[in-house]
Amino acid sequence: MSMIAPRLKRPTALRLTAALLSSIALVPTAAWAQVQPVSNTRPMAVPIAETIPAAQDKAYPGTITLAIDASDTTTGAYRVTETFPLPSGPIAAGMSKLTLLYPKWLPGNHGPEGPVAELVDVRFFAGGQPLTWTRDPVDVYAFQVDVPAGASEVVAKFIHTSPLRESEGRITMTREMLNLQWEKMSLYPAGYYVRQLKVKPTVTVPKDWQVFTALDGKTSVGSSAAGNTVTWDVTDYETLVDSPIFAGLYADRHDLGKGVFLDLVADKSELLKIAPENLATYRSLVDEALLAYGAKHFDHYDLLLALTDRMGGIGLEHHRSSENQYEPRTLVDWAAGDWDRNVIAHEFSHSWDGKFRRPAKLWTPDYRVPMQDNLLWVYEGQNQFWGLVLAARAGVQSKEQVLGQFANYAGSFTQYPGREWRSVEDTTHDPIMANRKAKPFSSLARNEEYYTEGALVWLEAEAIMREGTAGKKGMDDFAKAFFGMRNGDWGVITYEFADVVQTLNSVFPYDWARFLKTRIQTPGQPSPLGGIERGGYKLAWKEEPNPYDKARMAAGKFISLNHSLGLAIDKDGKITGSRWDGPGFRAGIVTGMQIIAVGAKAYDEDTIKAAVTAAKGTTSPIELLVKRDDRYRTIQLPYYDGLRWPWLERAAPGKAPTGFDLLLAPRATAKPAPAKPAAAK
Repeated sequence: MSMIAPRLKRPTALRLTAALLSSIALVPTAAWAQVQPVSNTRPMAVPIAETIPAAQDKAYPGTITLAIDASDTTTGAYRVTETFPLPSGPIAAGMSKLTLLYPKWLPGNHGPEGPVAELVDVRFFAGGQPLTWTRDPVDVYAFQVDVPAGASEVVAKFIHTSPLRESEGRITMTREMLNLQWEKMSLYPAGYYVRQLKVKPTVTVPKDWQVFTALDGKTSVGSSAAGNTVTWDVTDYETLVDSPIFAGLYADRHDLGKGVFLDLVADKSELLKIAPENLATYRSLVDEALLAYGAKHFDHYDLLLALTDRMGGIGLEHHRSSENQYEPRTLVDWAAGDWDRNVIAHEFSHSWDGKFRRPAKLWTPDYRVPMQDNLLWVYEGQNQFWGLVLAARAGVQSKEQVLGQFANYAGSFTQYPGREWRSVEDTTHDPIMANRKAKPFSSLARNEEYYTEGALVWLEAEAIMREGTAGKKGMDDFAKAFFGMRNGDWGVITYEFADVVQTLNSVFPYDWARFLKTRIQTPGQPSPLGGIERGGYKLAWKEEPNPYDKARMAAGKFISLNHSLGLAIDKDGKITGSRWDGPGFRAGIVTGMQIIAVGAKAYDEDTIKAAVTAAKGTTSPIELLVKRDDRYRTIQLPYYDGLRWPWLERAAPGKAPTGFDLLLAPRATAKPAPAKPAAAK
């Protein structure tokens, strides 16, 4: 072909092309119709068959046994054997299906976060013989197990491979401690309310480790222990999931009174040494919470606390316990750890707000039914408010630290473009739709501000009540009325929006429905400063960070210049946050970049702060050498207003306490005397 083609003259090629087109035009219509159909083929959807039975409020036959070997600290693998009794007699002629579910919608997580991918080497047996199984193609959290007729039980054996690196998820086991969450390493039969499933749990931990859980409250190591294997009385699956374990080699337990215990595990033994006067603040926390809520909704309660930077951080509520993590030295370096101690007050408060009283659509009969998060601004927002208030009242955190935290919230919302298009209530859906991952421009996208802006809204509600009743009533009265009913009951009472409004009106008549719909459900609202200002304080700006911002930046080894350059920068100069439409953003600085130099000097925190200060009041932009991927460039950043961090200050001089001061003041008439720690079991 290569020799013939050059001899073909252009006119001949044109004649051939024309002939070819002519021949195509002569193709019969019927033949063309076979080549080109009248319409394209269109598939029809295959109906999705519901094969998983809905949960019913009926008892499951027999008791499930759950044995977990949690002794392998090298691999972090939890090895599980779970036995499911079956109804007596033949299940059916031939084969039948047993549907087992892995928990998906986890309480307190507010989203479908069950890590089913970490469940591996899954096998099922009956009478010692392996059974076949398939994963449900629609709900991959469901296992359909083929069960032979006449089988009396099905035994499941599998491994929960817990993360070993942060990139894999939260680390739950180290050489010194573990955090066992039952729902992460167990299955349950479909078709039943989880409160109707009886379970007998057993756990094996490394030698010489202590085990803490709220399961039965009898001792720090459960109802009975043989060597390093611990077993508990039969309980229901709902209570089991709500009763996680902290266990560790370096551990201690303190009796705080009123049936509440502080259970500590640590990376090193010396980290457990809390001073008696500091331990007394946790006893005060118990007293202050009981005074605020006016009732007790637990028979006993365990504050599970890990002092670690090796196991993953956590703050998770349960009805009779909570999972908490502090930085390793938070208890021994009391002043330096002030910023880090709010989580326990927050999670303890959840026993009333979130567990005993719960939004109706957040309560579900099992862990497959989706949760609806729209009232999280009560569940979490009011609890964020109470966590700070109770911490200040008890002395778990200093008043200055708590004021700094409120200032951090309030300051952030003064420059927050996401508030223009998205309401606080819409952020309650974030745990489901965003799965708590980092966002490119969170100031525009918004995050879970039902916590922080929610707290500021409840602070304003407190101030409205206090003003309207000449200081006689406030949020304490709402807490008693809404959360303090039925003393001694540790079940669940659900509520809707109308119930919140009705209780608020019973404390102080006001147009609360309009107030909440405006503040919570309507975007484009002014900065939420009403509670601060009505409480006798004001938002101020200073060139030094408030105590909370200063401490959290030091601990995290970063600097937040959000209110000046609109940037957050880590210790190596990498941009970890860029405020949408802030000075840095407008200059072209976004996350992922790295500041190499400030002017002629290598980047460090002091250099960038000095440059911002030097540019104040001038017309000379800040010069930055930045790197993005393999490209370097110099950016002129025109910002001239100096360093800015938010503070709360009294609005008027004087020594008389303001409404905000009174809110944070202790309610307990006398501080309890420090008691000796409970003996380790």
